Amino acid sequence: MQTSMLPTQFWGSRSNNKALSALMQQAGLFELGGLIAGVDEAGRGPLAGPVVAAAVILRPDDKIDGLADSKKLSAARRTALAYEIRNRSLSWSVAWAGPSEIDSINILAATMLAMRRAIGNLSVTPRGVRVDGNRLPNLSFDDVRLEGEAIVGGDGKVPEISAASIIAKTTRDGIMEFLDRIHPEYEFARHKGYGTEIHCKRLREHGPCEQHRQSFAPVREAS
Repeated sequence: MQTSMLPTQFWGSRSNNKALSALMQQAGLFELGGLIAGVDEAGRGPLAGPVVAAAVILRPDDKIDGLADSKKLSAARRTALAYEIRNRSLSWSVAWAGPSEIDSINILAATMLAMRRAIGNLSVTPRGVRVDGNRLPNLSFDDVRLEGEAIVGGDGKVPEISAASIIAKTTRDGIMEFLDRIHPEYEFARHKGYGTEIHCKRLREHGPCEQHRQSFAPVREAS
């Protein structure tokens, strides 16, 4: 999926306090424990749409209450927290890999690519990253290699990862709701591209569209 297809609220990155980040760099705080970026993804399993990744650096002096694994939060609570994260974090970034990339390099590699893009788009350079799961993306950027730690269940343990999971999930849900307006026949807003009974029924009725992952068996079988 091309970035140009989507409204601007679905992409980009932001630093909420460049002066603070500059002062922390000057004080050497990046080298002394420093800032950590949490990274998580949403959308590895669906039959359609992108896999989305987010990276978030929280402000050390501004704790956001209620951060948790996005899957354990209601949609309304995720939306409210996403607003807080975007406005109160030191820096956040969201990126994705589209269906054609997923089909070309496989879903795992596409997930790592989306994570790498999100980290690379941060406007503040962290000392290291903590990633939900058991794998790390390539953390080499130009002449810098970031430290990394993969944490199974990290979205429920590490606030930065929890924040990233919320940004990734709400962004992807918004993308699928947008795509529902382009392809209403699949009801993407209802199931967000996952292989539900209604989605598989619509897939058999209409065949796949360009937003479907052709390398996934149910999509191939419906072609």
